[in-house]
Amino acid sequence: MKLRLQMLFGVLLAGLLAAPFLLTRGAKAPRSLEPSPGVVARYGFRLQEVAHSSGVDFRHQAPTLDPRLNNIMPLIASMGAGVAVADFDRDGWQDFYVTNSGEGTNNALYRNLGNGKFQDVAAALGVAAVNERSTGVSMGAVWGDFDNDGYEDLFVFKWGRPELFRNDAGKRFVCVSDHAGFPGWVNANTAIWLDYDRDGLLDLFLGGYYDESLNLWQLSTTRIMPESFEYARNGGRKYLLRNLGEGRFEDVTARTGLLTRRWALAVAAADLRGTGYPDLVIANDYGVAEFFANVSDGRGGRMFREIGARTKIGAQPKSGMNVAFGDIRNDGSLAIYVSNITEPAVLVQGNNLWVPKVGSGAEDLTYENVANVMGVENGGWSFGAQFGDLNNDGLVDLFLTNGNVSGAREKSYWYPYSEIAGANTAIISDAKNWPAMQEASLSGYQQKRVWLNRGGEEFLEVAPLVGVTETYDGRAVAQADLWNRGALDVLVANQKAPLLLYRNEAKPDHRWIQFELEGTRSNRSAIGASVVLFWDGKQQRQEVLGGCGFCAQNQRRLHFGLGTASQVEKVMIRWPSGQSQTVTAPAVGQLHRIKEPA
Repeated sequence: MKLRLQMLFGVLLAGLLAAPFLLTRGAKAPRSLEPSPGVVARYGFRLQEVAHSSGVDFRHQAPTLDPRLNNIMPLIASMGAGVAVADFDRDGWQDFYVTNSGEGTNNALYRNLGNGKFQDVAAALGVAAVNERSTGVSMGAVWGDFDNDGYEDLFVFKWGRPELFRNDAGKRFVCVSDHAGFPGWVNANTAIWLDYDRDGLLDLFLGGYYDESLNLWQLSTTRIMPESFEYARNGGRKYLLRNLGEGRFEDVTARTGLLTRRWALAVAAADLRGTGYPDLVIANDYGVAEFFANVSDGRGGRMFREIGARTKIGAQPKSGMNVAFGDIRNDGSLAIYVSNITEPAVLVQGNNLWVPKVGSGAEDLTYENVANVMGVENGGWSFGAQFGDLNNDGLVDLFLTNGNVSGAREKSYWYPYSEIAGANTAIISDAKNWPAMQEASLSGYQQKRVWLNRGGEEFLEVAPLVGVTETYDGRAVAQADLWNRGALDVLVANQKAPLLLYRNEAKPDHRWIQFELEGTRSNRSAIGASVVLFWDGKQQRQEVLGGCGFCAQNQRRLHFGLGTASQVEKVMIRWPSGQSQTVTAPAVGQLHRIKEPA
C-alpha cells in the first residue's frame, strides 16, 4: 500500500508536490515544552496566553451547509476564523474584530479598555449579527477609512452578501451595504483595502473562492469543487471595487485586467516594483500564485498585468493560503511569504519565502525562494503567518499557524484524499465523488511555528520554548501592541476553537519605536505608505497595509525593534499621494503620530 500511494501521488500530482513521500498514519505533533525561566534572556521574548484572564472568551463555530456535502462537511466548512485589528474609537488603544461562521452566531468586537481587559461591544455597536443562512456567514474582515472621516470603517467578507459598516465616530456602526454598489453574493475568502489609483480614496479588492453563483446552503449541483489539484480555474471571480466617494463603489474589475478565477485564499498589496503604486500578490489554492503588476492603462488610468510566471512566484502550482510581506534582511526590499501544505512523509509542498534577486527592478523583477535555506519551509498544513519583530532586536520574525481538520487521532483522511486528488476533472469537481471523511483527521493537531530571525540569513524555530504549545486548527494571525508597551502581542483565530491572545514579554533592554500615520492628500488611513527607518548603520522598510496574511489584519501603526540602539538617524516616508517626507532623529521608545503635510 505504501508503494501504491507513493506512485499515485508521484505520477498524478507531480506538478503539485515538490518532494518524495510515503504513506503514514499521520505525524504526531512535537511534545509541548514549558518555557524555562531564562527564555526572555536567551531568545529576547516570551509569549503568555492570556485571552480568558483578559476578558476574551470567543470560540469559533463552523457553518452547516447543504446536506449533500455531508460526506466532506468538515473539509468544506474548515474556514471562517478571522481577526482584524484597529483602534476603532481613536482612544489610543488597539481593538480587534473576530469573525464567526456558524449560522446564527455572533461576531465579536473587543474594545481595549486600557487596563489589560477587553470588552465585546459588537452587539451594542451593531456589528455582531451578520451570520445567517439567507445572507451568508463571515470569513474575515478588514478595517479602512473609506470616507476619510478619521474613523476606521469595517468591511466583512463572507460566503454570502458582503457587508460594509460605516464607523460613526466610534459610537456605533451603520450598515451601508445596500447603496455601496457591491455584488449581491460572493463566496469570498479574502479582501483588502488599497488605493490602487492613488486618488486619495480607499478601494476594495475582494477575492472569491467558490463560484459566486453558488449558494452553499441550497445547491442545485454538487459540482462545486476544483477541476484540478494543480491548475484549477473554476473558482470564484475577483472584484476590484473603486471608491467613487459618498459611500459608492464601482466594479472596475474587467477594465483593470483582474479577470482571474483561481481559488484565492489570500491577497496582499504593496509597492513591490518601486513605482509608487500597489501591486497585488494572490495566494491560490489548487494552483499557482499570481503577481499582478500595477501599470498604466495608456488612458490616464491604472490596470493590472499578471507577471507571476516571469517573477517565478507563479512558476509552480501549490496550495497557497497566506501572503505576508517583510524586510527580512534589512535591505529595504520586501520578501513575500506564501504558505502551503506539508505533511511529514506524505506530502511536501513546502512554504515559499520569496526574496527579490539583486539588481532586478520594475521591468525585470525576479524572485528566489529561500524558504529551505532559511529554515521556514516546513510549517505543516500552513495557514496564516505574519512578520513582526517579536524580540525587538531589529529583525522581523515570523509567526505561523497551521492544522487543517483535527478529528479522530487514530483515523487519517490522507489516503482517501490522495485517491480523489489523482482522479480526472469530472470526478474531482463533483463533491459527491469525494470519499466520506466521517471523523477522520486531515493534518490535525499540529504544533505552531515561531521562527526567530537570526541576522537575515536563517530563522530558528522556538515556538514551544517561548510559550506557544497549542495544537488547535489555526487560521488567522494578527500582531498588535495591545498593552502599549512597545512589544508586539499576537492574536490567533482558530477554527472551531478558542481565540488565543498571546501577551509578549519582550527583553527590556531592547528598544523600539512606532509610527502612526494619517493621510491628508492620501487616504486618511495612509494605507500604501512606505516607511524606511535608519538607525545604527541599519535600515528597515515597512508598509501600511489594508489587510495581510490569511483572513487577518495587523495594527495599522508600524512597530520597529531597535536592539540596543539608543537613537534613530531618520525615518523616510513616501505617502500614497507620492509625496515624500523625512523626520530626523525621532525619539526612541515612543509612538510618533505623523500627519501628511498638506
